[in-house]
Amino acid sequence: MAVPLYPSNPASIKLSELTGQIQQAIDGVFGQRTFWVIADVTNYTYKPQSNYHYFELVEKEKSSNRILAKIAGRAWGNASVNIANFEQATGQKFKNDINVLVQVTVQYNPAFGLQLNLIDIDTNFTLGLFEQQRKDTLERLVRENPEFIQKRGEQYFTKNSGLQLNKVLQHIAVISSDTSAGYMDFKHTLENNSFGYNFIIDNYFTLVQGDVNAKQILNKIIEVYQSAKAYDAVVIIRGGGSQTDFLIFDNYDLSRAIAKFPIPVITGIGHQKNETIADLMAHTSTKTPTKAAELIIAHNRAFEESVLSIQKMMLIKTYQMINHHKDRLNHLNQITINTTRNLLHEHHRSILNLSGLILTNPKIIISNRRKDLSNLNSNLQSYSRMYFANKRGYIGHFQSLVKLMSPQSILNKGFAIIKIDGKIVSNADGVEAGQELTVRLATTEIKTTVKSKSRYNGNEFNI
Repeated sequence: MAVPLYPSNPASIKLSELTGQIQQAIDGVFGQRTFWVIADVTNYTYKPQSNYHYFELVEKEKSSNRILAKIAGRAWGNASVNIANFEQATGQKFKNDINVLVQVTVQYNPAFGLQLNLIDIDTNFTLGLFEQQRKDTLERLVRENPEFIQKRGEQYFTKNSGLQLNKVLQHIAVISSDTSAGYMDFKHTLENNSFGYNFIIDNYFTLVQGDVNAKQILNKIIEVYQSAKAYDAVVIIRGGGSQTDFLIFDNYDLSRAIAKFPIPVITGIGHQKNETIADLMAHTSTKTPTKAAELIIAHNRAFEESVLSIQKMMLIKTYQMINHHKDRLNHLNQITINTTRNLLHEHHRSILNLSGLILTNPKIIISNRRKDLSNLNSNLQSYSRMYFANKRGYIGHFQSLVKLMSPQSILNKGFAIIKIDGKIVSNADGVEAGQELTVRLATTEIKTTVKSKSRYNGNEFNI
């Protein structure tokens, strides 16, 4: 008796029948239900001809990166539109290795197996991840760098933000892309300022977008430092862009370097909404490259106006001092005139009295009085000469004293007036090395910087 090669089994079914039952079971459980799922995107491909997105959604164990779950997914039609809207709103491309919150339906197809159909993608979830990363970076900066980064209330205070800007910002290092329209706007604004200010600009060109390029910007900051040039400010600029274009300026190492940098850093990176972490760590942040240039021009203009104000005040004070001494001289002159007149009046009365006595005693009195009158006349002439000589000497002495008191006379003798921030310095206690001084000589005003300070016995000018 022959044995059949494939024995029949009345309990067997076709694979399509089994997959059909699986499809019915899955459809019965999941039907048209939708689910919001958090997962990472992998194995992503896009078919522009059909506008189809193919990918896998995976969940990984945080500690070991081991895959806990994985399932195929796809998107088309309205879902493709929603992906495009997501990319525009966040600036984040839908690509591999991003964490997303997506709305999906479960579908089983006997030919293609189990998969998820993407319906929508949550923009706020991704933006929230960006914000959480930003928050974590800020907390780490404060926690790990307390010596030069502190947070008081909602404000961040760094070593860089505490630096004093020079009175004039002229020698500037610029970190930017050489093709950036923002850089062109910055340079045009400085070069065409209405006050005729001149600037020395050193360019440190690099890529300023894409979070993977943060290291290049950091290298440029290090290059500025190693140049050992006495820059008045470092300006970091770029044009506008989407929110993710600015993630490069939320980088921990870059932000830390800015916070610690010994030269004031001004940012103008083209954002109109939230500040980047680099903005918070810098000395001054502006919204655009043009605003950064306008800030520098306004700073220099403020200094020029203060100098003009001091000049005007000095002229007024000088005029007031001259008028004051002129009034005193006029007063002394009037005293001299009045005193002389009174003396002459007194002597005139004496002469009248003598004349009366002479009339009553003709011979003796005339003889005696003639002698007295002669003596008196001589004495009066001698006294008047001595008196006027004395008064002239007194007036000359006072004139000399007034001239000696004149600030210009003192300057002409080789002395100088020292000023700090427009104020006259009467002693050296407040003067420190590295500080900028204004030295006023007889005909010259000199701007200088203190190299050192030492004491001496003070006997050089003793008489």
